[in-house]
Amino acid sequence: MPSFDVVSEVDLQEVRNAVDQASREVATRYDFKGTDSSVELDGHAITLRSSSEDRLDALRTVLEEKLVKRKVSLKVLDYGKVEEASGARARQVASLRAGISSDKTRELNKFIKGLGRKGVQSQTQGDQLRVTAKKRDDLQGVIADLKAGDFDLPLQFTNFRD
Repeated sequence: MPSFDVVSEVDLQEVRNAVDQASREVATRYDFKGTDSSVELDGHAITLRSSSEDRLDALRTVLEEKLVKRKVSLKVLDYGKVEEASGARARQVASLRAGISSDKTRELNKFIKGLGRKGVQSQTQGDQLRVTAKKRDDLQGVIADLKAGDFDLPLQFTNFRD
């Protein structure tokens, strides 16, 4: 019986490369001179620091451009609120979301059932979702519908079996 898995993963190496590129660009750009701006990756969190909220917004834009160039979806970023740090500085932490939460798997299951395709079943397996059907065409239709839907997290489709 054909099947595939729906997962939400982050390529940490690509994120690390994007953060490094953004950090290098901030160090050389004229509009960031004297602002002591920085971008750092700590595990699954990216910390943005700058002298003001405007510079923090510009820093966020630079980081997002680098992530998009490296084909990392911006949906993996979960921005915290802007905090006032010591010395009249601004700081913001963006955590990386990986995996599908149980609420999102329920939402995805409900969406797949709501499509009304015959013989298509879905079940939760940890932080991923397994979708099975009798026909390969039905599975490809489900993938197309999931890509078209907006679930506020990046979805990848792996382990496609005939």
